[in-house]
Amino acid sequence: MTTLVFGHKSPDTDSTGSPIIWAWYLNEVKGIPAEAMLLGEPNTEAEFVLMRWAVPTPRIIGDVAPGQPCVIVDTNNPAELPAGIHAADIRQIIDHHKLAGGLETRAPIDITMRPLACTATILYDLMGDDTAKMPDHIRALMLSCILSDTLEFRSPTTTAHDRDVATDLAHELGISIPDYAAEMFAAKSDVSAYSDAELLRMDSKAYDVAGKSMRISVLETTSPEVLLERKPGLMAAMEEVAREDGVDQVLLFVIDILNEEATLLVPNDLVRELAEKSFAVRVEGDTVLLPGVVSRKKQIIPNLPL
Repeated sequence: MTTLVFGHKSPDTDSTGSPIIWAWYLNEVKGIPAEAMLLGEPNTEAEFVLMRWAVPTPRIIGDVAPGQPCVIVDTNNPAELPAGIHAADIRQIIDHHKLAGGLETRAPIDITMRPLACTATILYDLMGDDTAKMPDHIRALMLSCILSDTLEFRSPTTTAHDRDVATDLAHELGISIPDYAAEMFAAKSDVSAYSDAELLRMDSKAYDVAGKSMRISVLETTSPEVLLERKPGLMAAMEEVAREDGVDQVLLFVIDILNEEATLLVPNDLVRELAEKSFAVRVEGDTVLLPGVVSRKKQIIPNLPL
């Protein structure tokens, strides 16, 4: 039976590219039939990367059948995975996030979790000498994942190893990292075709915060003013998304990639109190600026009163 490889429900570049990379490795190097899948529509940056390197978009699935062999990449959180994941045959987990807990497996499995900025960096390490066999489009996907997750090395999650791997891949591909990253971030910033509710779900993760269930969304952009002009609609959509997704609150952080800062939208007293307690700021109005905050994994989640 073909092994399905997939990431989380809101596919960014890493959760789009890493399944394709690992499915290629399983098929072409290990001889294990595998297919990359997505659990939702890829975001604009991921769409650009696939188009730029002429890589077909993986099929989108809503669930997995009982007993289905699968590999999970870029998450270990059951809330970000199909409802039927506990009945599937999970063979492997490869991730760079904190351990969420709650996944059940049919048997002992291979788990690799490392404190690196990107899942694709871990995949590169796991391949070892077999990285020499990667075709250019797989190298390009790996580079794209690293540049996206590190915000071109601006994110505090970036390690020297992430940077070294990306530099080597760019050299092999003969492309300029600054030029290519600028193309990626321009694509990420073009969200004009998306509704407010779609933007809130585009790059979001579910967490329990201070006894409340939260959908924590980030929008990384080189043009934060474009998103902030949509503030009234986004704040109205927060209630709709919270109701439909069964959470108490949606938090939205607009990440300014170039200025390395975040703007948190503050629709109510709950978010105001959470912001003041978490980031030692005083909130006046319906937004608050958080200088230096660009990483949900390393700067936002750890500061919330979990």
